[in-house]
Amino acid sequence: MEKKIINLIKKKGPLTGAEIWEIVGGDGLILWRTCKLSQDLAMRTAGTQYLRLDRRLKELARLSPSIFREFLTYSVVGLFGEFNSLEKRTRSVASHIEEVSRGKLELAFRVVSGLSSRLVTERPLSDDACFIIAGDIVYNMAHDVPRPERSTGKLVNGSDMDIVVIVNDGCGEDLIRRLDDAIYQEKYKLLIAPHLREEIDYIVKDLTRVREQLRFDSFKHILACKILQEGTLLYGSEDIFHSVKAMLRDTGVTEQLEDLERRAKAFRKDAEEYLLREDPEKIKDESLYLLYPSDESEEFE
Repeated sequence: MEKKIINLIKKKGPLTGAEIWEIVGGDGLILWRTCKLSQDLAMRTAGTQYLRLDRRLKELARLSPSIFREFLTYSVVGLFGEFNSLEKRTRSVASHIEEVSRGKLELAFRVVSGLSSRLVTERPLSDDACFIIAGDIVYNMAHDVPRPERSTGKLVNGSDMDIVVIVNDGCGEDLIRRLDDAIYQEKYKLLIAPHLREEIDYIVKDLTRVREQLRFDSFKHILACKILQEGTLLYGSEDIFHSVKAMLRDTGVTEQLEDLERRAKAFRKDAEEYLLREDPEKIKDESLYLLYPSDESEEFE
């Protein structure tokens, strides 16, 4: 396999992991190991790593992108010594990722600002609700690799748009229901539009629910807090947004999440070392979860 990869790169220049896998084929674990261990190949990775939660792990915390997703989508493999061409292709991949992230962020803003202007309320919606964007987009790490949407199986364009809507206490269940219905309609439109095929994952809740989740006493509560911690304001009330961020700090949740991220970095280092040295058959039987991505959809169900 190593010779095939070297000959391919000699012919085509530096390639992403996905491009190599599409042509060379074979077992994904072996392909990744070959590229990592070869003395004649060099690898560069665009973007950053960030905290992700996985209930399958004792420590709950790992880094995203997963090892294999990072290899396929964000990493470039070239010939050792030909670093100029490798760096050039890596910059191109990074630029594309940033462009995809920016496009999804702009689309999310258009969706929520549009539905907010159409939703009739007694007070301006921007006074009583804030829309927070989270996930890949806030790290400039959104991708456009087609994948099946969970509920319909239809292919969508890569990373979804994770949106958390928080409303003031006292706004009532009616506003939460109407917001939920409005966003669901937009979600459906984006899924079926042939020129878009984008996915929104969302949750609508009030500040009382946020305070419950700040107890940080279950996987779902930890996950909800993690999403709020990483989120940035997309639209709506700055007061609510800053109030939520302050609650995360004041309750010690921010510090606990920072500790989880430190543990996730150590876990990632150990996982890569294990995957590179252990017998592949044993890995396939027991430990493929270390290589492949996990799912953070629970908060949006």
